Amino acid sequence: MSPSPALPPTPYQRWQQFSSLVLRWFHVYAGWLVGISWRRFAILSVLLIIGANILSSLPPFTWRITEQVEDGSVPRSKLPRLPPVAKPEKPERAEKADKADKNGKGIHYEISIDERGVRVLPRSAAGDKPASDAGSEGEGAGVNIRFPESANREDIRRAVEDARVALEKIAEEARDAQEKAEQEAQQAQETKQAIEEARAETERLIEEAQGNGGSHSRVRVIHLGDFLVDLSVLWVLASFVIKITYKGRIQAEVKAAQATETAEAESLKRQVIEARMAAMQAQVEPHFLFNTLASIDHLIETDPPRASQMQKNLIALLRASMPTMREANASGVRDLGRELAVIKPYLEILQMRMEERLQTEIDVPEGLLSAEFPPMMIQSLVENAIKHGLEPKAEGGLLRVKAEVLHGKLAVTVADTGLGFGRAATAGTGVGLANIRERLMILYGSRASVTVTENQPSGTVVTITVPYRSRADEHEGASA
Repeated sequence: MSPSPALPPTPYQRWQQFSSLVLRWFHVYAGWLVGISWRRFAILSVLLIIGANILSSLPPFTWRITEQVEDGSVPRSKLPRLPPVAKPEKPERAEKADKADKNGKGIHYEISIDERGVRVLPRSAAGDKPASDAGSEGEGAGVNIRFPESANREDIRRAVEDARVALEKIAEEARDAQEKAEQEAQQAQETKQAIEEARAETERLIEEAQGNGGSHSRVRVIHLGDFLVDLSVLWVLASFVIKITYKGRIQAEVKAAQATETAEAESLKRQVIEARMAAMQAQVEPHFLFNTLASIDHLIETDPPRASQMQKNLIALLRASMPTMREANASGVRDLGRELAVIKPYLEILQMRMEERLQTEIDVPEGLLSAEFPPMMIQSLVENAIKHGLEPKAEGGLLRVKAEVLHGKLAVTVADTGLGFGRAATAGTGVGLANIRERLMILYGSRASVTVTENQPSGTVVTITVPYRSRADEHEGASA
């Protein structure tokens, strides 16, 4: 049977594949952003913006196209006409002189000498009339030289000389006026010629444009890379936001991982310590039970009442310790009263075995019986005190258990008057105290402590300090 062909992916599956790919690359890019320094990020951002500016002006984002544009021919009749050349205005005097020259007419001067003096008057050639009679045009024209009354020759000569000077002045003014008129006429002629040349050049260009059909070339620039600069700026801003937010997320994940790892390590360490304690308890309890049962068997034959009392104490010890073991291993703490319920029958059994060599004293106020305290720590200290301090001593000694509140903390002290710490031949290896310290560190951290000092005149004092907390308050809060 041939296998059926694989079905093509659906649009939804393709979208899932694409989104997962984008998400994976996003995490890769965000991780890279978090890994680089802010200085390197700023340098790369500036380089990105500069590169986008350069690429936006290069192909294929920008190119130039040269094209021919057809304007279409325009009839000559519809072309704009140049204005006619204006004739320059001539001075009034020159215009009159030109009219006089064209008509063959002019102005003549008449000189008359009589007893009153010499008179020079202009006259029109048409009617031989004095110019002064022709209207306002001849007013003020001419020279009138009066002879002095003395009629002296010298005075006459001087008057004639004055008349000659005046005539020369008039002639010079006339020549200046004529030269000025000629210059203005020449300038007007040059201006007229320049306008005519401009007109001819304009008409030539219009004719050439008509002959070419009105086409010309044009360069068009197409920009498609303007979006690159905006895209680069947007990319830099988005990267800035990602670098800040993703870094905080990574730090939170790292802290969570560290907390989980620490919790797992503490849990594992607690399990190891509990296993050690259970192993130690499994080693201690059979030895204690065997010795106690042997003592009971011996007392049954020699002292039945004491055997019965020892048996009752053993039953009380087992009843107090066995059911609460599992609870202590689960919660890590139990109240101080239940710990003393184990210690009291244990000490009574030992007193019956050691007889007068062991004296005990328990000083715990009634109000502290509900205080929280880790299990089996007091029992471990009591066992060590008897085994390594009081039993090796021939005369025995006193064992005292005391509980009090100091500076807001619960302090439980186990003191003996034995040989002293580490001085007996059966001195231990210190594993019990090490286990107690590890358990306190796991449960309370630096808020709990174990101190070992010498007792006076002999013996050892061990004090365990833990934060004070009443389980009675806890039960009342839960019931409320």
